[in-house]
Amino acid sequence: MRRPRRRVLVAATVAVVLLASGLWTGLEARSAYAHLSAAAGLVRRLEAQAAARDTAAARETLVRLRAETAAARAGTGDPGWRLGSRAPFVGADVMAVRTVAGVVDGLAHDALPALLDAVDTLGTGAVLPREGGVGLDALRAVAPGLATADASTREARQRLATVRTDELLPPVRSAVQELAEGLDRLASATGAASRAARLAPAMLGADGPRTYLLIFQNPAEIRAGGGMPGAYAVIRAERGRIAMTGQGSASSDLQVFLEPVLPLDPEARALYGDRLATYPANVTLTPHFPTSAALIREMYRRRSGVTVDGVVSVDPVALSYLLEATGPVPMPTGPALRADTVVRQLLADAYTGVSGTALADVRAKDRYFASAARAVFDTVVRGVAQPVAAVGGIARAAAEGRLLIWSARPDEQAILDGTAVQGVLPAADGARPTVGVFLNDATGAKLSYYLTGEAELTPVGCLVDGRMRLRLRVTLGSEAPEGGLPDYVLGLKLAGDPYTMRTQVLLFSPTGGGVDDVRVDGGPVAAGAGRERGRSVAVLMLDLAPGQRHTVEATLLTGAPPAGAPAARGVPVQPTVKVTPGARPWKITSEQGRSCGIPNS
Repeated sequence: MRRPRRRVLVAATVAVVLLASGLWTGLEARSAYAHLSAAAGLVRRLEAQAAARDTAAARETLVRLRAETAAARAGTGDPGWRLGSRAPFVGADVMAVRTVAGVVDGLAHDALPALLDAVDTLGTGAVLPREGGVGLDALRAVAPGLATADASTREARQRLATVRTDELLPPVRSAVQELAEGLDRLASATGAASRAARLAPAMLGADGPRTYLLIFQNPAEIRAGGGMPGAYAVIRAERGRIAMTGQGSASSDLQVFLEPVLPLDPEARALYGDRLATYPANVTLTPHFPTSAALIREMYRRRSGVTVDGVVSVDPVALSYLLEATGPVPMPTGPALRADTVVRQLLADAYTGVSGTALADVRAKDRYFASAARAVFDTVVRGVAQPVAAVGGIARAAAEGRLLIWSARPDEQAILDGTAVQGVLPAADGARPTVGVFLNDATGAKLSYYLTGEAELTPVGCLVDGRMRLRLRVTLGSEAPEGGLPDYVLGLKLAGDPYTMRTQVLLFSPTGGGVDDVRVDGGPVAAGAGRERGRSVAVLMLDLAPGQRHTVEATLLTGAPPAGAPAARGVPVQPTVKVTPGARPWKITSEQGRSCGIPNS
């Protein structure tokens, strides 16, 4: 009888200790909460000061922030908190708050100081073009600090990922999720900046001259990758000096090839046909930019005899972001390019005659677009008045898929892997399902300028094998006029009514998953099927008359968890939607769901 009695006494003693530590932790939690709340406010202030380039004030704020986070971390490190983490009902919450305090303190002492140093350098404009050259020494100087910030941020993400939010009380869960989302954004920024600082010196000719093909995608004739490649320019970089050495037009100068210029993957050929590799205007039919870049590089090589080192792609919306930093850019003819009007000017007015920019024929249009590209390029390489705004515009363009970069050198391309400028869907989604919605004009028109898009993605349950079911809802609309457009804009008029745009819609499943139950405006539709790089693809056509809207709905499935994978049910999951960047911004919403996993038998 003594042994059972002894066990009861031990259990009772442990319960009393845990209860006492829980009361102590409750008192200490108020102090930790106060410090973390103060830290949150200081972070918001620091962000605003950094955006305003007031780094002196930002550094003062950082000193206060570090004091608050250090106090929060110290307050959650005593024995009472450690015992409280084992208490029933609240132990997970106690541990989560302790983890949050450590994560935020680590960021305040490691990542944020390095980022402020980078902001100081960016504010001087030293890493941006000036008088035709880029400061390679400045780029090399910020690289170590950015690498430190990126490593600290990623370590913080990994540490926070150990917190099981499904076990937390709602207020604690919300705080952890908000921090996780902030860390995701920060990691995206630090990762891109760190890789750019590592890669840029070599790509800008620090070790020898480089030549690049700069293509301008035209979303008035939409393609999955953004738009039809129109004008292009040849850029030479040597020891940081940048020059535009040539210009041309994809349609007029590269022309059409009788046979594919490179072998096509059988899945890509089945989806897009040989035209992907024979028509320069069609290399962006696929959303996989490395494929598009390799194809147009080879097309340019065959026509010019020059093998470029890489391909860069931008669109007029990306130019508008740069113009916010440069101010208006004069044109040789017609009105100046302005941030608030350049998209309309290049994608609509140039075709319709508004503002005196109507162009008589295709070659005149090519010359106009080439002059616009030259004017913006010359302005940027001379130096921008607002360097931080320019960096922000470049980052925004990259995040929206409007700035894409491909290097023909495998070691450099490996550094670009996983960044927004790579222009790909993830090779494997992992714990974050990614769905693609991509569009291709199907009638050779320039009506896509008037196209609007909305996408909603909602998790709707699990299958018994651990796959997640997602519901995708895509609404496309046309704001095209009912008359007054020239034939060049109306294209081949394959939809019958010349003002009706015909658009191919491609729905990409998560990796290893599928697309099912495709409907348009509530009714079933026979969609084509294909695959590309491990994803199922549903293909359908939509005709949109002026003022008309159509809604496409589909059920998508994630891939099945690997055999023997541990069960992970109920963990918050945030699906992602990738779309074709058009002339007009998409409205995208994605609801959070719960992971499915494989039920324990």
